[in-house]
Amino acid sequence: MSRRSPSSPSPSPDSPGGRRSARGHDREILALALPAFGALVAEPLFLMADSAVVGHLGTPQLAGLGVASALLQTFVNVFVFLAYATTAAVARRLGAGDLPSALRQGIDGIWLAIGLGIVVAGAALVAAPALIDLFGASPTAHPYAVTYLRVSALGIPAMLIVLAATGVLRGLQDTRTPLYVAVGGFSANLVLNVALVYGAGFGIAGSAWGTVIAQYGMAAVYLRVVIKGARKHRTPLRPELAGVRASAQAGAPLLIRTLSLRAVLMIATAVAARLGDADVAAHQITLTLWSLLSFALDAIAIAGQAIIGRYLGAGDEAGARAACRRMVQWGVLSGAVLGALVALVRPVFMPLFTTDRTVIDHLTPVLLVVAVTAPVAGVVFVLDGVLMGAGDGPYLAGAMLVTLAVFAPVAVLVPTLGGGITALWWTIAGLMMSVRLVTLWLRMRSGRWIVTGAVRG
Repeated sequence: MSRRSPSSPSPSPDSPGGRRSARGHDREILALALPAFGALVAEPLFLMADSAVVGHLGTPQLAGLGVASALLQTFVNVFVFLAYATTAAVARRLGAGDLPSALRQGIDGIWLAIGLGIVVAGAALVAAPALIDLFGASPTAHPYAVTYLRVSALGIPAMLIVLAATGVLRGLQDTRTPLYVAVGGFSANLVLNVALVYGAGFGIAGSAWGTVIAQYGMAAVYLRVVIKGARKHRTPLRPELAGVRASAQAGAPLLIRTLSLRAVLMIATAVAARLGDADVAAHQITLTLWSLLSFALDAIAIAGQAIIGRYLGAGDEAGARAACRRMVQWGVLSGAVLGALVALVRPVFMPLFTTDRTVIDHLTPVLLVVAVTAPVAGVVFVLDGVLMGAGDGPYLAGAMLVTLAVFAPVAVLVPTLGGGITALWWTIAGLMMSVRLVTLWLRMRSGRWIVTGAVRG
């Protein structure tokens, strides 16, 4: 593996790490990040529309949807590594100039998604009533939640195919197609929900069937795009056991990372529940905003996965370092802008969710915490994406476990020490994100994430 100093230029100013790197990196970061942002925010916006459709059926139906959709999103989100690991692996092979091999790796990732999807869907169908009970759904909401979960579970294989195929296209430096598919798919979902819920009179089951149909439609579009590329480059479509196993091995550390991150959020919610109703309400509102900010910042991280993987695959260490530095700057800038917006729009934002004066009083300082720490979050998201693009999953898993070990005891002590929701959010946006920043920054500075070649050894 060849190494160059961070300041040494590439042979050509037109190469990825050339002297035009600042402007050139800006163009490619924006070209990937902006469509990725559109695809990311499309889903929560249309899910809000789905909730509005079901909400008009009645409160028990909406409550059932809330419990079932939370479970469904958990089932799917823990497998987000299907997108992340596939992006990095495909981008490396693309950078190495081996497009057929890149498609081959992507196809194996899709086969892994199909296998996992079938297993998870089967488990969800069987365990639906018990899982709804575990989440404490009320007797009136319980049957609606079970119905929605069982029907929606049929769409889990499609959801995982979409994750893996999205990773393939991102690895191929294409974030526009996922944007078009996301907008088209979620628009069709909304139309189908209205038609099946009200037109056909299927109630909450109609909402679930509309979503399942839209998900398989999205999966079909993705598969058509990937199959077309595979046939063009004479890449076999059948699964290769070694490739599927490699996809699973690359994804396992990212699964640990994701589960650790979800554990952080679950602990935070459990602690908030012990603080009082007003604190819990403020916490949930803040989490809603936090998720939206995360989607915005994750767009740059997705660009990082694709760009870094491609440069390392091409053996361009200087280009990878230059791209990393530029994306960190974008992360700081994006975080600062979003933080300023949060601070400025607080008076408008809070009344959209509550008119309770006590909740607003609790919420005001919490949103300031989010605003102040947003630049830190921006850098964390970028570095997370850079290391994913480098295939540095084992380090990311270990770093997130360290973060969980530091965060958990401090968060649990918040109520004991008399702290409120503001103190809790200092542990989330302040302590937790700072620990992540330190661990990721140290890795970035060490240079050990830089392993060039079509495959990370």
